[in-house]
Amino acid sequence: MKQRLFVLALIIHAFSLPVKAQNDDQPALEKPEIFSRPANGFTVVKVNPATNIKDQARTGTCWSFSTTSLLESQLLKNKLGSFDLSEMFTVRNMYVEKARNYILRQGSARFDEGGLGHDVIRSIDRYGAVPENVYTGMKPGETVYDHGVMVKMLKRYLDSMLKTQARPIPANWMTGYNKILDEYMGVVPEYFKYNGKRYSPKTFAQEAMNFKADDYVNITSFTHQPYYKPCILDVPDNFSNGSYYNLPLNEMIDLVKTAVNNGYTVMWDADVSNNGFFSKAGFALNLPPSAVVSMDSVRPDMPEDRYDEKIRQQLYETLVTQDDHLMHITGMQKSKSGKLFFIVKNSYGATGAYKGYINVSEAYFAINTISLVLPKAAINKALLDKLKIQ
Repeated sequence: MKQRLFVLALIIHAFSLPVKAQNDDQPALEKPEIFSRPANGFTVVKVNPATNIKDQARTGTCWSFSTTSLLESQLLKNKLGSFDLSEMFTVRNMYVEKARNYILRQGSARFDEGGLGHDVIRSIDRYGAVPENVYTGMKPGETVYDHGVMVKMLKRYLDSMLKTQARPIPANWMTGYNKILDEYMGVVPEYFKYNGKRYSPKTFAQEAMNFKADDYVNITSFTHQPYYKPCILDVPDNFSNGSYYNLPLNEMIDLVKTAVNNGYTVMWDADVSNNGFFSKAGFALNLPPSAVVSMDSVRPDMPEDRYDEKIRQQLYETLVTQDDHLMHITGMQKSKSGKLFFIVKNSYGATGAYKGYINVSEAYFAINTISLVLPKAAINKALLDKLKIQ
């Protein structure tokens, strides 16, 4: 009886949460500052435009921040303007997809804050996009993202649907679920104005952004899957079973170098918990596991461990290299000794030695990369043909 009373109370709470009024007369988006942060003492190889640093705060939504930043850079490159897109609009849409997946798999599926870069591309293709000042994903008065309580509420609600043992479950279960999202993240606008024109999220993506999902390609590199073919990426956050084209390691590295040199940016999904990632110092190096290096003593030209596909695969299969964090590669530079570093935009706010940017060595990138998303236009025709991408 106590179980049933708890379920009933949770459902009543979800269906009785207040709904905020929508406003379709939003002001035009203010243009964000365009940053480029090469490190002192480095020789710049290439720095591509990127929009301002943001802070995902106390949420596991780096996948949305990093890939949204990629899209904003591509809009700059395509000369469509400087956009400040709402990461949380995409996050909210993915919470809905995660819920449906969780219910249909009867709780035998992952439900949390994580995701991957392809989820952003798929979300915008399906649901559209909105500017940040149209939908912040915060309640009135809030200034910092924090999804801890909300995610617990959402999961408890879903579990209450499944644990009653009553079948069929309520056909309108999604209504109560959306009420919880409305309460914690705000109501999604059906229409809004941008630069004097009225849009829906779908028409904004299509007309203002000229967005096409086919303009982006997902890449990975692991030896347990055949090369030059798509494969399902085996990481916990791939709740939607997204597929990635599998390349040999050196080809993946060369692809990123060429893309950045040609003015494109790349979404980077990587392990950041292994020895050598110093966020505050602004460097990531492929240091030996036994190396004891403090944040104050890290230097770009320190010796690094060697890397190859075999080492990389072993670290992945023994769960040393994991899907930790997604960021945005915006440029390249070289240290005094000639070592190549990728300039990486993070989403922890303007913190650390380089105000939100990190310098990632080629060796660290090679060992710790899980996946990439980049514009199809950044890939040469020979490789596109090999991957059978139209």
